[in-house]
Amino acid sequence: MNNLIREIENADSIAITGHINPDGDCIGSTLGMYNYITSNYPDKRVQVYLQEFPDVFMFLNGASTVKHEADDETYDLFMSLDCGDKDRFTPFVRYYETAKRTLCIDHHVSNKGFGDVCYVESDACSAAEAIFKLLDADKINQKCAECLYTGIVHDTGVFKHSNTTRAAMTIAGILIEKGARPSFVIDETFYKKTLIQNKLLGYALLNMKQFADGKITHTLLTKEDFDRFGASKMDTDGIVDQLRLTSGTEVAFFMYQAGEDNYKISLRANDIVNVSEIACSHGGGGHVKAAGCNMSGDPEKIVAEIVADIEKQLG
Repeated sequence: MNNLIREIENADSIAITGHINPDGDCIGSTLGMYNYITSNYPDKRVQVYLQEFPDVFMFLNGASTVKHEADDETYDLFMSLDCGDKDRFTPFVRYYETAKRTLCIDHHVSNKGFGDVCYVESDACSAAEAIFKLLDADKINQKCAECLYTGIVHDTGVFKHSNTTRAAMTIAGILIEKGARPSFVIDETFYKKTLIQNKLLGYALLNMKQFADGKITHTLLTKEDFDRFGASKMDTDGIVDQLRLTSGTEVAFFMYQAGEDNYKISLRANDIVNVSEIACSHGGGGHVKAAGCNMSGDPEKIVAEIVADIEKQLG
């Protein structure tokens, strides 16, 4: 029995969370853990806390029970999944502070370790892969399998990013055997776009700029842009990845206005640049090829700063 299973069995109540602005791996990992615990330990009280996420993930079992706001509950065990630092689950930090026991499972290279029990597997393609390796595979049902498969698919970019390994493909195959639906998951969460999402993507691409002789590709969306199309941050999925695919691009970064003078920045690299270093230097985190952060100030100055950071690595 590993420490994860021991912690689960010793707790009557469990809170699960992931990082702010949850992506596919974060959502899939937290709901995968939720389904594993509720199916194998039905007497335990389990609650997932995440910020709001796109409706395309609502087919995952348990998604409708996720709480998006903190409450006054306390728990025996608090789990942080797919989160490199305590600051990255700030809206729900009270559960970490009040829980009897705390546990972290992650794969971000920026994670320095926190919690009473901490598993950080930086070689894993996703938090979902790291979680799978700690669970009893014989006790993973279809609902759990589909959530974990979603996590792996998203952090590997449908098995095309450099973190796609033999282990990732093998685990994905096992999850498919357990009932995960690859075509459905990929179509629903990657390729299907609403009219608003398509318009927002088109506008973002129409206004993109390049720096460093085309090696850096960037675009920005403001609050006025979101209002123009009746869109929200939930409609921005896929924009940074489309920027990355622009011919000649080494690094793509996408910015959108998240507050009065605050901007969310997503960075993607194709080859030689470590965008995790850049994100971490601005209070964010992530992976070598995919990372993010928030910055405040004049957007033109922010763009100039990020461009300068990238250019240092480009040499």
